[in-house]
Formats: sequence, C-alpha cells, structure tokens
Amino acid sequence: MLRLFALLLSVATALAAPLLDRTPGVVSYTFRNEFKADMPGTFDKVKGFGITDIEMSNLFGQEPAKIRAFMDARGIHCSSYGAPYNDVLKKTDEVAAVAKTLGAQYVRVSLPSGKKPFDKAEATQRVAEMNAMGQQLREKHGLAFVLHNHGMEFVADGQGTLYDFILEQTHPQDVSFELDVLWAYLPGADPAALFAKYGARIPLMHVKDVRKGLPRTWGHKYDSDNDVTLGTGQLDQVAIFVAAKKAGVKHFYLEDESSHSLVQVPLSIAYLKSDR
Repeated sequence: MLRLFALLLSVATALAAPLLDRTPGVVSYTFRNEFKADMPGTFDKVKGFGITDIEMSNLFGQEPAKIRAFMDARGIHCSSYGAPYNDVLKKTDEVAAVAKTLGAQYVRVSLPSGKKPFDKAEATQRVAEMNAMGQQLREKHGLAFVLHNHGMEFVADGQGTLYDFILEQTHPQDVSFELDVLWAYLPGADPAALFAKYGARIPLMHVKDVRKGLPRTWGHKYDSDNDVTLGTGQLDQVAIFVAAKKAGVKHFYLEDESSHSLVQVPLSIAYLKSDR
C-alpha cells in the first residue's frame, strides 16, 4: 500500500512540474544530414535550441580534434561517443582515444545485426565480449562501456527476455546500458518498468515518441518518419520520465530520426520543459 502511494505521489508531482528541469541532450544522428553538409553550422543550430549535451554517433568524415574544437567554441559537451560494436571489440584503444579527444565519458555500442535471429547462444557470446571490452575501457582508459538496444534483445527467454539475460550476466562495474525507449516499447517491453527494475544500470536514455496507431512489432523495416514530437505519440512520457529520474538517468538524449527533426526537436524540448 505504501509503495502504491509513493508511486501515485511521484506521478502527481510529475504532473505538476516539467518532465525535465533542464534542456535535454541530443544524438548527433538526429541531424545526420545537416552534420554531413555543414558541421559548424549544425552545431550553431544545436546551441540555438539550448542544447549543450550531445552524443556523437558518427564523426561525419571529420577529425575528432576538429569536432572537439567546434563544440568547445560553442559550449557544447560530448558526453557519449557511439562507435560500431566490432570497432570497440577489435580496436578498443583506438576507439577510446577518439572518445577522450571528443571529451566523452561513455563509449556506446549496439549489437551487430546478423543474418540469423538473435538467440541465447549469441547473447552468451556477446556477454563475454562486452565484459571484456568494458573492463578494458574502465581499467585502461577510465571510460564507461554502454550497450544501446535496437529491439532484437527483447526475444523471450524463460520468464524474461534476452535483454534481461544480458543485464544479469554482464558485470555491473564494466557494462552499463542506454535505453532507447522506442526500441524497447515496439518489441513489447515497458520502458518505465525497465528503469524501475534495473535502476543505475541504465545511466543513458534515448528520448523518443512514435506515431499513434503504429503496431507494436519489431523486425519490419521501420519508417523513420514514424518518429513524432514528444507527447503526441504512443509512449507514456510521464511514466517513463518519473521512472527514469528515479533510476538516476544522467543523460537524456533526444533522438528524432524523422525528416522533420529541425521542426520537431524544439517542440519536443518545449514539451519536456513545460508545466503540466
């Protein structure tokens, strides 16, 4: 009864205040076309939105030191660097050097896509690899290793999913997680419940929403224009943010993969910062 009261009180408090008391960060993929065409001009747009925290998921053909200079000149900080899984696995030191040049604290990967469905055998292999990568990044470079979900991880496994298996089998000191709420929700998971269950194991979050009426399935070709302005789609943003903040999420990155991101991002920021 007390737990229920506490939950209701948390939701009531969230309803009386903004979902975030600060401007969220952003994933560079949100403005991928703009970064390719004009990196300094795109950083100007990012700063113009009030964003000072970024997850660089690509270098867009630029040298890391040059990107760092662009960011420093505008008061923008790269807190996370997203690199290909196999690069981190096979060239850990080189990836770490890039991350540190950018100023990132986290090195983020996604599981590589294969021709066959993701299964327990592959999950077991990846667990061993991630424990090793995370340990090397932590002990040798002072960086944190983070896994980003893309949906394949939510295959049923016993009483849970392979996502649960990965979390249970990886070493907490070496492997953390970035929850992409859309790619947890569409395969059938409850993002708020994942934050509640795993707490501090999930320090990073991709903030997204998906068009109303889109079926909750995974494995189909996803049309990125199904990404919509926060608060206009299917996800229960209030419940998600209450749980995420209680879990201690440190970085909230907007990721809008649609062709309308320049229009939708400022609307999403306004939604997060408005009283409700």
